Amino acid sequence: MDETSYDVLVVGGGINGAGIARDLAGRGLAVLLAEQDDLAAHTSSASTKLIHGGLRYLEYREFALVRKALQERERLLRSAPHIMWPLRFVMPHDPSMRPAWMIRAGLFLYDHLARREVLPASRAVALQRHVAGAPLQAQYRRGFVYSDGWVDDARLVVLNALDARARGAEVRTRTRCTAARRVGSHWQVELAGTGGTVPGPAQTVRARALVNAAGPWAESFLRRQAQPPSGPALTARSLRLVKGSHIVVPRCFEHDHAYLFQNPDKRITFAIPYESRFTLIGTTDVEFQGAPGEARATPEEIAYLCQQASRYFRQPVHSADVVWHYSGVRPLLDDERGDPAAVTRDYLLETDTQGAPLLSVWGGKITTFRKLAEEAGDTLTRLLGKGRAGWTAQALLPGGDLSAWIGPAERPDTDFARFVAAIGVRHGWLPPPLALRLARAYGSRIDRVLGSATRLADLGPAVAPGLHEAELHYLRREEWALNADDVLWRRSKLGLHSLPAQARQVADWMAAQAATATPAPAVQEASWS
Repeated sequence: MDETSYDVLVVGGGINGAGIARDLAGRGLAVLLAEQDDLAAHTSSASTKLIHGGLRYLEYREFALVRKALQERERLLRSAPHIMWPLRFVMPHDPSMRPAWMIRAGLFLYDHLARREVLPASRAVALQRHVAGAPLQAQYRRGFVYSDGWVDDARLVVLNALDARARGAEVRTRTRCTAARRVGSHWQVELAGTGGTVPGPAQTVRARALVNAAGPWAESFLRRQAQPPSGPALTARSLRLVKGSHIVVPRCFEHDHAYLFQNPDKRITFAIPYESRFTLIGTTDVEFQGAPGEARATPEEIAYLCQQASRYFRQPVHSADVVWHYSGVRPLLDDERGDPAAVTRDYLLETDTQGAPLLSVWGGKITTFRKLAEEAGDTLTRLLGKGRAGWTAQALLPGGDLSAWIGPAERPDTDFARFVAAIGVRHGWLPPPLALRLARAYGSRIDRVLGSATRLADLGPAVAPGLHEAELHYLRREEWALNADDVLWRRSKLGLHSLPAQARQVADWMAAQAATATPAPAVQEASWS
């Protein structure tokens, strides 16, 4: 192969595209991942940030999907204990919504559809005596507690891209695939840089197979970019684009449990502890017809989420309380169900082998990304006659191997607590809040950020509170961060904690670094210790 030829070109740098690139690179294939914007710039950073089986999907008899997601839940928690951790959910019982026997039956299935080793089972609680009852209105006297997991969704995508690169893949952000056509036994793909990592304004590359992991753009990619010069058009499965919006408000409760609220319209709303000082409330399910990159929460959606939360909390939530909101467009398989909330969250991998292989990813959810990527890898290695067997089931993500700090792994949650304590011993000069944030973000890669620093001043000036130049250099050099949004809203959530003037300082610093056009040092990815 020459420098412009690959085994597989993956279009789309969301969780599915990054996961597939990682899986294929680990099997020994030459992989190029192309993303038109930043990694996780759209749907994959706009989730409810849960690793969960999907309790409500049981009501729609999606037993296979729930079981598959539950099987992945603890596997993911073990793979990256710094960005994923167990979370207990409280469901106040409202008899007008669903009878108690139905909830008990659903939770019994949820507990037993897949093996659990880390997460405790569900149980009924008296809210008058439970810490989670205090913020709730007095009529909610009974409830149920169950387990799922939390994930920093945008960092999960970045970790997959880092692992893909470490295993030989090339990752190009701000790189749009403008055209793709079959030429003999390969794909000829035109790439155009949009201000990122692709060399030059445009480039044509060859690939033996093409993966369409463009998320909400998957259907339009087939219709507009991946068309042959003549002959029948490639078929494009119909996607149903459903917008999910979330709001963030000042902290509504002091404890570390999350809530699942049942709404009169038979939907649910989550209220989740977020970034220590806030509560995340979501999500909506609204049909969306516009450009996926332009999705925004409407005043009506914000009012809806406030209203549903206020049905349960003693202290009402008002639109004026919202400090941030975000929206993402979910590319769901159109199964012709009327209610957007009832549309399946399962995925479908569809292959077109009329010439060089094309694999399209339809649907999916964060919890099942690894399984989806493994199935895609199995399919492509079979079609290409090249590559090793699947390998990710027991693999750790970058930063997830804490053994050099704490010894053998035990439980993801307690392992991380021991890791934070070890950082305090080795880097006692780090202020505890900064040490915890860096531990969460980077795990065992924290020393790649700190370098040889032995005091806070060695990290360079603070461009914004708690954000030093050393970290910004790391994010530019190793994590594809090019602007302030990449840093403040995807690689971290420091945007929530920054004043506008501080955010401008970060933007100015990043712009100044880009203007100097100083080549980043070569990234050495020999191990993830």
